Parts: sequence; C-alpha cells; structure tokens
Amino acid sequence: MASTVTTSQDPAASRPGYGRLLRTRGAWTFLLPGFAARQPFAMLTLSIVLLVQHTTGSYGAAGAVAAATGVSMALFAPYSGRLADRYGQRAVLVPGVFVHTVSGVALTALALTGAPLWALFAAAVPTGASVPQIGPMVRARWGVKLKGSPLMATAAAFESVTDEFTFVVGPLLATALCTAVDPAAGLVTEAALTLVGGLLFAAQKGTQPTVAARTGHTRTEHASALRVPGVRVLIVTFLGIGSVFGGMQVSLAAYTESIGNPGLNGVLYGVFAAGNMIAGIACGAIAWKVAPQRRLVLAHAALALTASALWTAHSALLLAGLGLLVGMCIAPALITGYTLVEDLVPAGARTEAFTWLTGAVALGQAAAVTVAGQLEDRLWDGAGFLVPMGGTVLALATLLALRSRLVAAPRGRTVARGVGHREPVAVD
Repeated sequence: MASTVTTSQDPAASRPGYGRLLRTRGAWTFLLPGFAARQPFAMLTLSIVLLVQHTTGSYGAAGAVAAATGVSMALFAPYSGRLADRYGQRAVLVPGVFVHTVSGVALTALALTGAPLWALFAAAVPTGASVPQIGPMVRARWGVKLKGSPLMATAAAFESVTDEFTFVVGPLLATALCTAVDPAAGLVTEAALTLVGGLLFAAQKGTQPTVAARTGHTRTEHASALRVPGVRVLIVTFLGIGSVFGGMQVSLAAYTESIGNPGLNGVLYGVFAAGNMIAGIACGAIAWKVAPQRRLVLAHAALALTASALWTAHSALLLAGLGLLVGMCIAPALITGYTLVEDLVPAGARTEAFTWLTGAVALGQAAAVTVAGQLEDRLWDGAGFLVPMGGTVLALATLLALRSRLVAAPRGRTVARGVGHREPVAVD
C-alpha cells in the first residue's frame, strides 16, 4: 500500500503542520468517530461522583467508587491494548463497549436502589476495566498512516489537544446532565455514548493496524511492550505527570474552599487546562530539530520546576499564573513521550504501549488524589500541592538516570519491524 504522506519539493509543503496532517487520506474516517467514542470517558468519573454522592450523601463514598473505576481502568488498559495488537482493534472494541454499557447501567441501578457500598464497588470494577481505549487506538492508526513521517510529532500533539478538549467538554456536560436533568443522567448518557461511539469507531476497519499472520514467529512479534526498557522509563515519567493532574484537582478545590469561593475552582483548573492545550497546539506546529529524548528531559525538568512552586502560591492570581505554566509544561512531556513509542516499540505492540502510558497517567492521578486529600485534611491548606512536586521530582530523577534507554537503534538500516521482531540489529 502506498504511503499516505507525499513528499513535496517545496520546503514549506514538507514542514509538519496541522493542515497537512488533517489532509492525510482517510484520517477523518477514524478521527470523527474516535472523538465521539472518547468523549464519554471524560464524563465517567464526575458522573459517578455526582450520582453516588446524591444517593449516599457522602463525598468519601463517591470518591472511593470513582477511584475504584480509575484504578481498574489503569490496571486492565494494557491488557486491552495487547489484545488489540494481537487480534485487531475491532475484536476488542465490540465486546468491550457492550460490557462497559451493561456495567455502567448496573452501577446506576445499584446506586439508585440504595445498594450497599460493596455492591457499588463490584459494579465499578468492570465499568473501569472495560473503558474502551480509543485514544491509544487512534494513536496506533496514526502510526500506520504516518509511518516514518515527521508528521508523527504533529499527530501526537493533535491527539494531546483532542484529549484536553474532551476533558474540558466532558465534565461540563456531566455536570449539566446530573444537576439539570437527573443525578443518574450523566452516567446513563456516558454509557450510551460509549456504545454508539465505540461501535462507529470499530466499524472503520480499513484504518486499523493490520494483525500479523500467525506463524512460528508470532510469539516473538507479540511480546509485551513492557519488555522494552524505554517503555518502562516512560511509564514512570507518565506516573509523575498523572500526579500533577490528581494533585491539582484536589488542591485547587481545597484552596478555593478555604478562601470561601469554591466557584473559582473551575476557573483555576480551566486556566491549567488551557495552558496544556496552548502548549499542545504549539508543539504540533513546530518542526523540531532537537532529539525527542532530550526534549522529554527538558520538558519534564520544566514541569518539575513549575510544579514545585505551586505550594508557595498564596493568592488566586499567582496560583492561576503558576497553573498556566504547569499546564504548558505538561503537553510537551506527554507529546514527546507518545512520539518516542514510535521509535522504541514495534508496530505489533504499539497499541499496548500507548495504553500503558495512558494507564500510568490514570494510576498516578488516582494515587495523587488520595495522598493530596490526606495532606489537605491533616496538614495545612495547600499541602496537597506537595504531591505534584514530589511526583514530578521523583519521575525526573528516574528519567535522568535511565534516559539512555530511550534511545532506539539507528532507524536508517535496522532489522526492526519485520515478522518475528527481535532486538534491532544494525545492517552494514
């Protein structure tokens, strides 16, 4: 099959950019259904919190049920990605969205009928475990379309911006449904949108990565992405990024409550998200000449530096400014990490690798929410901001110590993508 990215003699035409990316043939066939299918995920946590709090009267119970969903998603996502690499995305998506829909409806029914907390946990686990991994699947499809193209970094930036946009729209939609319609409306709508959007995305069979033929080499080709040393380094890095999301959510809410203006929480978090989106857009428009390994170290160092200053902010204006800077440092780190997967991981394990990174962010976020909440309760107002500092500094130390593992073998002449992929071996 001919490459979908053409090379032009005009330097301007060969420069990576969103316009050229979106003109990639066949891209819109998976982008539009992919956006529809990933939007419900941004509604899930808040919909559960609002429903369970309404039926139990406890934010603690609501947060625990939502956390169970997040942890189960983080733990099961890599296995979903591995199955998608081995059997095809459609084979995993179709049963997955049905399981998620049934589990979400069951959780809603249990909450409305006053079921005990253990029953809510029992329904929350499969609800989280079956969350369709649309973002990683879209990234894997970009990898097929743009194989070897400089537009891969632009695609990673585009996906980061898309993720951020869904997390701006999703919570707003969930809040509106749960408060203006019914406390159960958010979770019911999330389940319905997941079913419809997931099936539409699964129907786009022409753009999904091909599944290697089952030969004697299949076992090697389908080795876990976790066996790649660079992927393990990226997982630790993304855990640090997740600690920023979780720590910011709890700490901003606690800070605005302490100053008697809880409505300011949405504004401050919106500024943080806006910084992430702005930086993501900028990253995709730049033709980078710096190696991605170095970009990741620099971006994460900047993230650790800005996150370490959050706990010193004593005014909403200063906190908004620091939040903007922190958000602007997250996008380059996320985008570069996803871009490195293209170099480090063979195509047959790439969806799994993306889900490991997505799950690492979710797991870091869940841990940060728990720790930051305890610090806010037991120490001073704003103590939760110590969590983003600690998480990013520890991740940066690991990244600096193991950054050599992020360097792939030379791309020009390597035996790296054939059937039965083993360690890359240079060819003279």
